[in-house]
Amino acid sequence: MTPSPPNNAPNTATALAPDPNWAVFLDVDGTLLHLARTPDAVHCGTGVLNTLARLSKTFGGAVALISGRTIENLDQLFAPLRLPSAGLHGLEHRDADGHITLLGEAQALEHLRAPLHALAESHEGLIFEDKGRALALHFRQSPEEAPRIANEIAKLTAASPDLILIHGKMVIEIKPRHADKGSALRAFMAEAPFAGRVPVFLGDDTTDEDGFAAVNALGGVSIHVDHEGALKQTAASYRLSGVDGALQWLSRIADPAETALEERMP
Repeated sequence: MTPSPPNNAPNTATALAPDPNWAVFLDVDGTLLHLARTPDAVHCGTGVLNTLARLSKTFGGAVALISGRTIENLDQLFAPLRLPSAGLHGLEHRDADGHITLLGEAQALEHLRAPLHALAESHEGLIFEDKGRALALHFRQSPEEAPRIANEIAKLTAASPDLILIHGKMVIEIKPRHADKGSALRAFMAEAPFAGRVPVFLGDDTTDEDGFAAVNALGGVSIHVDHEGALKQTAASYRLSGVDGALQWLSRIADPAETALEERMP
């Protein structure tokens, strides 16, 4: 049975016992996988793949990835696994049967591609990422550039009310106002094998707050993967310590028989 969430700051999720009726939704970067200097440098090890495969089996296939990456990129990272996935914060949706739904149009961002590329070229360490239906400018290698980048992107998008800016960890993303991680999660909850289950969502960034809010509204379990207090305020009800803490907990709930044995031990 899923416990009631606390009313104050997030409590640790390590003591949460798994419910076989859970549907598990997972952010990727900073939650399942450690951040790297560039998006392409992020690596997925066999341990993560094994944990995800066991989770999917334990929860009847009701395990999905919800990420700012494209579904194509997620498949490359997690090969040979092909989990139900929401890419580009929900602009791409692949259900458990493999059917893909796309929202938004790449053409809506065409007027921003050249200026953002030029902005990235203006300073060493800035990376422009064209995801098709979304664009991103990464400044992890030049954090001092954050104010200038935010100001320039705000100017570039000021006349585009149909676009939204997502301020993540050392990145600003631009996408159409068609979806977010909350709407992506709700879409999964309306289809098999997620429908009728209790949603659980793990995320680490401001981009995951919509997902936390959706889970809370559905009476589920929202878990913030905390990187030494990097996110000062969160709607999540529980917390885990970093990627390693998240992976340890996920591995634990992937084996409910072992969890039950641990709970019975003195």
